[in-house]
Amino acid sequence: MSSEYFAFYGLPESFHPDEAALKRQYYAKSRETHPDFHATTSAENQAEMLRLATLNTDAYRTLAHPDKRMAYILRQHGLLDEGKQEQLPPDFLMDMMDLNEQLMDLETAPDTAAVAQVSGEVQAIADTLDAGIEPVLAGYEGLPSDHRPAALQQIRTYYLKKRYLLRIQQQVATFAARS
Repeated sequence: MSSEYFAFYGLPESFHPDEAALKRQYYAKSRETHPDFHATTSAENQAEMLRLATLNTDAYRTLAHPDKRMAYILRQHGLLDEGKQEQLPPDFLMDMMDLNEQLMDLETAPDTAAVAQVSGEVQAIADTLDAGIEPVLAGYEGLPSDHRPAALQQIRTYYLKKRYLLRIQQQVATFAARS
């Protein structure tokens, strides 16, 4: 099964694809491949249409969601291996030590004000990361091919940092529910 979702829809690889074109392509492919329209064809054709319908659904679900799309593009370029521990930059991990210490304190002594403070700090870090990567994401499609690997490395680092922050946000939410 082909896993090149952008090619399947005839769209350029992009972190900000044309959402209207993506939706149009999804609906057009849905009409083309819907198994009900091929019920009287050969078993091989029915199987192929089912495969294409499944590919269409998988492709749309992936490309329509920004985080899934980012992970997909990084995997397509061999930059994300979900099965192994990915390395985060040491400076980022040092910055996270303080937050992790605050989380440990919250675990032993829940405090509504402290939960709000940690939550605010995490959100501020996330907002800074988002603002810093946005120009790279927006300009990626227009980059010459020899500049894309460097951009993809920046995006990979951003993605890993965001996943780390998401885990912290989930912990903070757990503490907020308790206090």
